[in-house]
Amino acid sequence: MTTFKDLKISPWLIEQLKSVGIKEPTPIQENCIPAIMAGKDVIGAAKTGSGKTLAFALPIVQKLSEDPYGIFALILTPTRELAFQISDQFAVIGKSINLKKCTVVGGLDMMYQGQELSRRPHIVVATPGRLADHLESCDTFSLQRIKFLVLDEADRLLGGNYDAQMSIIFKAIPKERQSLLFSATITDALDKVKQVSSKEVFMWESTDDSGLATVKELDQRYVLCPYNVRDAFLVEVIRTFRYDNATGSIMIFTDTCKNCQLISMTMNEVGFENVALHAMIKQKDRLTSLQKFKSNQIKILIATDVAARGLDIPIVSLVINHNIPNIPKEYIHRVGRTARAGRNGMAISLVTPQDIKLLHAIEELVGTKLTNYEVSDKEIVQIFTEISVTKREAEIKLDETDFNEKKMINKRKKLIESGLDPEEADEILAKKKKQNKPEKKDSKEDEAEIELDETDINEKKKINKRKKLITEKKGSKKDDKKVEKKKSKTKK
Repeated sequence: MTTFKDLKISPWLIEQLKSVGIKEPTPIQENCIPAIMAGKDVIGAAKTGSGKTLAFALPIVQKLSEDPYGIFALILTPTRELAFQISDQFAVIGKSINLKKCTVVGGLDMMYQGQELSRRPHIVVATPGRLADHLESCDTFSLQRIKFLVLDEADRLLGGNYDAQMSIIFKAIPKERQSLLFSATITDALDKVKQVSSKEVFMWESTDDSGLATVKELDQRYVLCPYNVRDAFLVEVIRTFRYDNATGSIMIFTDTCKNCQLISMTMNEVGFENVALHAMIKQKDRLTSLQKFKSNQIKILIATDVAARGLDIPIVSLVINHNIPNIPKEYIHRVGRTARAGRNGMAISLVTPQDIKLLHAIEELVGTKLTNYEVSDKEIVQIFTEISVTKREAEIKLDETDFNEKKMINKRKKLIESGLDPEEADEILAKKKKQNKPEKKDSKEDEAEIELDETDINEKKKINKRKKLITEKKGSKKDDKKVEKKKSKTKK
């Protein structure tokens, strides 16, 4: 068995790894570290939870200790939360050499970040957008001396969405550098990098006997449900899972920021305490939510795909896909938040009849068939009205807030950057806002809606008694019989 000593990792680094419970290298570390130490460009792909971060962090920190200067390495990642996680891992393994690092992401004070960059930290971990903003707006730091460029989740960074920002960054870094690209999935973009690279590229992709794109410890299930009843099915899936696993943490993925916020508000209202994580939340609040979830203070996290990449949270026992992702590859990243580092985990996807083709595409990519997860239809019927009314109330509350204001500010910024005058940008946004507004209803429709609201309120009063039961799994059949006997005696 290969050890860190065999990989020529320094004794002080090995001791630092032992202090955090890491004793042996994983396959990706075993294969990629020697190539990085030899000065080669590296493309590494391995399943989620396989230790990719340490595969590039260990050799970088060791090389830094031999010739310390700043800025020594630049690590780019697509999401803010992942940037902070990588930054923390560098801080842990570089503690002995007093490693200085700087995290440059959107949503935080740009002036403070600029000051940190001007102090020339050893390691800079950044998202492309914010780093490109710094490069264009100030000249207090330089990336011309960096020795390492790391693209974590490289398939996403090179997928086209970040082309403009990546172009700015590549102009600011030296041509003579060591490039390290890591991801859970190999794409055409990564293959092209190998073809156009002037240096020798070492490429390693993990393989195992299972033939699966996900880890074998992951139990993958689906629940077939009508589109409009997904939220009730979601609640019942959590209740069923909680019946056998009362302590495990749960991550729920959905498609949009608004849906994420609505589901979070609805679940909190019916008794499932949770935190939300999406792009419309302020960065400080996002970090606070993530910390509460990581520390097991709150056991449910509801997120968009900003949390689907790279986040290492060992306590996650279940991942639920509230919607099926349109890109099958994103499914692998989502479900990769559980069953990490050899632990067991479960992933359950809520599948509507419209999602069948997407499900087949995912099964083909993953290399296995998803199995059915049994839930009680009877229980779903009983809680459906309560969940629907609660979600509608959440929608009304959300509409009263300035939830979409940040989105409109970002759109205005992009329009101005494209060359439009501020006034023209405002006109375009005003037209869009007008188109999105629902048409005014006549008085009869208003009366009908008021009657409907009253019906909903009365219905809610009737079923409020059941609210406590929503977070609990139904009792045994014997208990049900006792309740029925009591009811019959009362009637007599």
